[in-house]
Amino acid sequence: MNTKSTVNTKTKHEQLGLTHAEVIDMYRYTLMARKFDERNMLLQRAGKINFHVSGIGQETAQVAAMFALDRSRDYFLPYYRDYGAVLAAGMTLRELMLSAFAKAEDPNSGGRQMPGHFGSKRLRIVTGSSPVTTQVPHAVGVALAAKMQKKDIVSFVTFGEGSSNQGDFHEGCNFAGVHKLPVIIMCENNQYAISVPIHKQLAGKVSDRALGYGFPGIRVDGNDALEVYRVVKEARERAIRGEGPTLIEAMMYRLSPHSTSDNDLAYRTKDEVDENWTKDGLPKLKAYLIECGIWSEEQDEAMSAEIAKELKEAIESADKAPFPKPEDTLLHVYHGDEGSVL
Repeated sequence: MNTKSTVNTKTKHEQLGLTHAEVIDMYRYTLMARKFDERNMLLQRAGKINFHVSGIGQETAQVAAMFALDRSRDYFLPYYRDYGAVLAAGMTLRELMLSAFAKAEDPNSGGRQMPGHFGSKRLRIVTGSSPVTTQVPHAVGVALAAKMQKKDIVSFVTFGEGSSNQGDFHEGCNFAGVHKLPVIIMCENNQYAISVPIHKQLAGKVSDRALGYGFPGIRVDGNDALEVYRVVKEARERAIRGEGPTLIEAMMYRLSPHSTSDNDLAYRTKDEVDENWTKDGLPKLKAYLIECGIWSEEQDEAMSAEIAKELKEAIESADKAPFPKPEDTLLHVYHGDEGSVL
């Protein structure tokens, strides 16, 4: 007697609710963030831009998390390495390049902030600033407003493990836990707080700190896009059900120097960096797509060429764009758009 197999033949991403097109799009944003980052490193070395803070090695978790959120309604409070996150949220390569070139049209700050200090009212990306982890209590405040207004949305905030020792992190977590607020707090643990290795920063896990504030803490492999997606998706579902916040610790490695002003080999070895390149989440995601039979090397080459073309156009446009006028320094600082000090 012939019987049909009852084995589930769905791929892992389909089991998580992602279509083939969506997981390919996840890969596209991850690759785009990597190419953007690499190009900015070269632009800075060539003297075309002044400064760059790199996020190479962290894009996989950033993009996967964004795909697990409602990118049309949720609020995002990224930190300065989150190029993958803001691209997935809807920022364009040109907008990011305008920031890198410090031009007047820069949507983040009109060319007045360092690159990586994101802000977009259109995309609900809440403006960040240079002091680390100040965005955590801000995200908690957004979540409080959502709860008071009975909106089924969440706020999503990221930061590095070094800044999880700041008071802002603990105060934000405590308030969020007490009031069961719909906020997802994700630590991108890249192993280094500038030059300080993790064993000199923390005696335990960042995720374990959630226990003291009365909500779940989860550690996840930040190089595994689908696991990050699953964990963030479940955290969002908990928040929407009114069960409160979740602290996620995504484990990864900062493959590039802290910034273009940093000599990372002064505090870590090349062998250590090379070993962590073998764990990079970007080629892992590509290999997964090929294994599923929904991607090929030819398609990958075509996508890379398309991103390279978009990058070239973004760079040329940003390079030619005008700088802000000196008097624009006073705009949005004092009352009135004229920048008047009166």
